[in-house]
This record gives sequence, C-alpha cells and structure tokens, in this order.
Amino acid sequence: MRSEQLLRTYVMLTVVSTGASSMIWGINTLFLLDAGLSVGEAFAANAFFTVGMVLFEVPTGVVADTVGRRASYLLGTATLFGSTLLYLLLWHMHAPFAAWAGASILLGLGFTFFSGATEAWLVDGLKATGYRGSLESAFAKGQMASGIAMMGGTIAGGVLAQSTSLGVPYAVRALLLALTFVVAWRSMRDVGFAPKPRVSVVSEMQGILRASLDHGLRNPPVRWLMLAAPFSMGVSGYGFYAAQPYLLELYGSRDSYAVAGLAAALVAAAQVVGGASAPLVARVFRRRTSVLLITSVATAAVLLMMGLVHNFWAALVLLAIWGIMFAAAGPVRQAYLNGLIPSAQRATVLSSDNLLASGGGVVIQPALGKAADVWSYGPSYLLGAGIQLLVLPFILLARGERAASEAPAPAGRETMLQGETVLQSEPLAERIAVQA
Repeated sequence: MRSEQLLRTYVMLTVVSTGASSMIWGINTLFLLDAGLSVGEAFAANAFFTVGMVLFEVPTGVVADTVGRRASYLLGTATLFGSTLLYLLLWHMHAPFAAWAGASILLGLGFTFFSGATEAWLVDGLKATGYRGSLESAFAKGQMASGIAMMGGTIAGGVLAQSTSLGVPYAVRALLLALTFVVAWRSMRDVGFAPKPRVSVVSEMQGILRASLDHGLRNPPVRWLMLAAPFSMGVSGYGFYAAQPYLLELYGSRDSYAVAGLAAALVAAAQVVGGASAPLVARVFRRRTSVLLITSVATAAVLLMMGLVHNFWAALVLLAIWGIMFAAAGPVRQAYLNGLIPSAQRATVLSSDNLLASGGGVVIQPALGKAADVWSYGPSYLLGAGIQLLVLPFILLARGERAASEAPAPAGRETMLQGETVLQSEPLAERIAVQA
C-alpha cells in the first residue's frame, strides 16, 4: 500500500465513522433531557462516558499495540453499534439514571478502541511507506474530512429529529456504524506494524505500560501536554454539549431540534476551516507551543464572551470562533506528541493521553452541568473560561523543554525523532470530547 492510498483510506474511514457518530451529536443533550434526566444528570451521564474512557483507555491501547490497530478499530465499531442500540432502548423505556450511567460506560469503551489506535495506524503506515508530507498536513486532511462528515451528520440528525422523533437519528447511526464496520474490514490493513508473538498477556501488558510511561509521563515535553489535557478537553466537552440547550434557550424555542443540529454543524464547519488553516498557522509561528498558547488564550476569551452574551446570533458566531480555535490547535498538538513517541508504544501513550483528558471530563462536565442547573448556562461558561486558562502553565513548561518536535523540519529534510526518521516536505504549524 502506497502512502497516498493509505492516507485516502484514513480519510475515507474518518468520513464514514464521523458521519455515523455525528448523527446524534447535535441533539444528544436534548435526547437525554427528553428521556427524563435533569441537566445535571445529563452531564453526569456524559461523565460516566468519560469514566468508561478512563477505565479502558490504556487496556484498549495495549490491545492496539499487541493484537493490532485494525482489530482495535473493528472492536470499537462493533461496541459502538451495540451501545447505540442500548441508548435507544433506554430512551424508549425512560430508564433510571443508573441504566444511563452503565450504557454511557459502554459507549466510552467503544471510543477507547478508536482513540490511539487510528492515529497510530496512520502514523506507522505513513512512515513505513515513505510519506514525504508533514504529520500536520496528514492530520489536517483527516480533520477537514471529519468536519465535512460532521456537518452532514449533525444537520441530518437535527432535521430527522425535528421531522420524526429524537430516537430516529440513533437508529440511523446504528445502521451507519454497521456500514463503517464493513468498510474498515475490507479496506484497513496494518502497515508498518507487526503484532509481537504473545507468550504472557500479563507480562506483555506490564512491559508495554512501563515503556509507555517512559515515553509518556516520564518524558517531560510529553508529560506537560498530557497534564494540560484534562482541563482543555473537560471544558471543550461541556462547551459543545451545553451549547445545544443554551442556544435553544436564547433562540426562544426548546423544541427546535433542527436549530441544534445546525449549531453543531457550524462547529463542524469551523473544524474544516481550522484544519485548513494548519499550514498557514505553522508558517506564522515557528514553534508549535506558540500555536497552543495563543489558541488556549483565545478559547478562554470566547468562552468568557459566550457566558456574557444574551443574543442567539452573537452566541452562534462565538461558537464558530471557538470551533476554529479548537480545530487549529488539534493537528499541531498531534504532530508535537507523535514526533516524540516510538511506534511500538504509540497507541498506548496516545491512549494514556486520552485517559487523562477523559479524567478531566469526569470531574469538569458534571461540575459545570451542576453550575448550569443552579445558576443557568451563562455562568457555567464563565467558570469554563477560568478552567481553560489552567492549561497555560503546562504549555509553558512544555515550551521550556525545547523538544525535538517543537518545529517541523525545513522542506525535504529528514529529522530524527526518538530514533525514528520522519520525512517532512513542507513547513507547518487534537478533539472535541465526543459523547455517544
């Protein structure tokens, strides 16, 4: 498989999986509220989703590093298919909160099979096939494809919910996930990665975990960005899902599900713009941590303004700006981390990073949801802006390490990162926490 073919496969998988998953992203909070949950319980359900990610991130990362990236992806698709149908059943039953908590944990398990494995599959394959582009450009292509698919999925989900019921987008999502499984089964192959012969599963896990610690939390530049993730991802997850009921409140109609879908689609469009801006951003800023600092401050400022405005259209514009900032930082952060992680431990380290990010969501999402219950959505966004600023000290610490992956190499020049050759041909600069 050539690098161009592998990259096309990555983009195709991104489109089908994101298109399927995003059918419900614009209405998920409304779906939970319609099932009888309070605002606090709805975000507590989101928190149990992140609990599932915390519990299973590293074990599923080990699966990807031992059994294979393709196997992990297929397991994730199958798990999401089953848990989506379970969500639909609970909605029909108006089930108690405990049932939603258990189903949300299963959803978290499904996504942990994806996280780390897909990214590791791409990076390993590109390196093995002599890819001469930069990691930012590869990740940006996937992010733009994801944004386009998310636009289609969220709009379709909102329109379907408006014209039928809130449950129909979940049924359609399950069908599309089944299609995703078929596409991945036929087109995805592990390239540049060979599973190790297994003698003892326990000893393998211990060895991989030790190595992942060495290249993760024990590696200072990686550690600081990993420790920043709980704050940024916890706030971003709340910011996205709280926008659904908040915008409908400002709009003046709590039943305009199509408006909620369009608002989520706006975030997707912003993701496309942010991904496309990655090459331009890198030409302006020579260090990747500079991009992360500026986008973090801008994100906090936008959240602050979202908490202060009382106009639907102003909040909608701010939501789009927030999406652009988040999307512009994603490929830069991914390239920074991947440049410091060896292939053998890549999926596990990336899963550890996602674990910490999910840990932030476990605490921050229900806390901000409770704040919205008590004081309304506006003050909860003000609190989110303050939490977002807590990432700055960690990014500054990472910047002080002057890591090898701080800046891409000049065009056509080979650079050695952690003993691995990365070919880069052009100068260049993760993720909305996704529930269900």
